[in-house]
Amino acid sequence: MKQRPQPLPKSDAAIAIDALASAFASLDRVEDIRAFLEDLCTPAELEAMGDRWRVVPELLQGLPYREIHDRTQVSVTTIGRVARSLERGAGGYRAAARRLGLSNDSH
Repeated sequence: MKQRPQPLPKSDAAIAIDALASAFASLDRVEDIRAFLEDLCTPAELEAMGDRWRVVPELLQGLPYREIHDRTQVSVTTIGRVARSLERGAGGYRAAARRLGLSNDSH
C-alpha cells in the first residue's frame, strides 16, 4: 500500500473514514454498493475483503480454523485476524452478521 510521507492527523483520518462510511450508508442497493466498492478498491483489495467476510459466518458457528481453511481456501492467518476482530474489534462484523441473520449472538 502506498505510504504518505506524513501520515494524516488522526482527526483528518477519522473525518475521511466517517465520510466514507456515510457514502456507504447513502447507498441502498447491492448493485450500487458493489459498483462503489469496485471503483474504490483494487481487485486484490476486493478479494481480501471478500475472503474476510466469507469466514465470518464460519467463525460465528465455532468451526476450527483448519476446517474453515479447507472449506474456503482462505489462509489460516486471515482467519485468525478475522477471529481477533470478532473478539476484540469494533463490532462491525457482528453487527452485519446479525442484520443478515448469520448470527444471533449478542456480543
